[in-house]
Amino acid sequence: MDKAIIMDSAAPRNPHTLYPERRLLLAGPAGDIEARMTPPMTNSPYPAVAVICHPHPLHGGSLDNKVTATLARTLSALGVSALRFNFRGVGASTGTFAAGIGETEDLLAVMRQAQTLYPGRALWLAGFSFGAYVALRAAQFMAVDRLITVAPPVNIYDFSDLTAPDCPWLLIQGKDDEIVPCKDVLRWATRLYPAPHCVYLDGVGHYFHGKLNILQSTITDNIAAHSPARHAAAIT
Repeated sequence: MDKAIIMDSAAPRNPHTLYPERRLLLAGPAGDIEARMTPPMTNSPYPAVAVICHPHPLHGGSLDNKVTATLARTLSALGVSALRFNFRGVGASTGTFAAGIGETEDLLAVMRQAQTLYPGRALWLAGFSFGAYVALRAAQFMAVDRLITVAPPVNIYDFSDLTAPDCPWLLIQGKDDEIVPCKDVLRWATRLYPAPHCVYLDGVGHYFHGKLNILQSTITDNIAAHSPARHAAAIT
């Protein structure tokens, strides 16, 4: 499975990242994995690389999803290298949808290669919706230094065997989520130990329509509050 990481020309600009990105082609268990790297936009108090997972592949999810790209933009503005990728069967990634199991294998492969690209840096993991489910699954098999899950679909997938990772964990959930009911997330999260740091956002639906700025500020403020440096770069 291991092969050289191919770095291509600059990727087309995504309106939700605003920053220059690089195309990467990574090795995955089902073949090639298409990825984008958003470089850090400031000197970082957080020497980390974050791997970011997109929502459901069969419902239009891709690395260009606006929430996924906003996660990359936010972490990049904090000085973290942000690596997002397409699960198997999406974009230029090889393979077909595998119900979260194969996608977990994809993610684990990307995480290992992120560590190769950035040796010695902390490994962060983030995901939105289906990507949050896959991120938590991967954290069962490989240690991470920080986890961010946005709208984890606890009403759609079986989270019962997934345990809390031994790292800071930020869970963000919209109270008006029309896909993943907030009450279901609250019920599930309160049973976890150690519990994630949960932020429930008023007036926010599943796709954060018109609320991406709230997602940005929530992540920035919470990382600053729960990091030794207690400092975060402002998002422009």
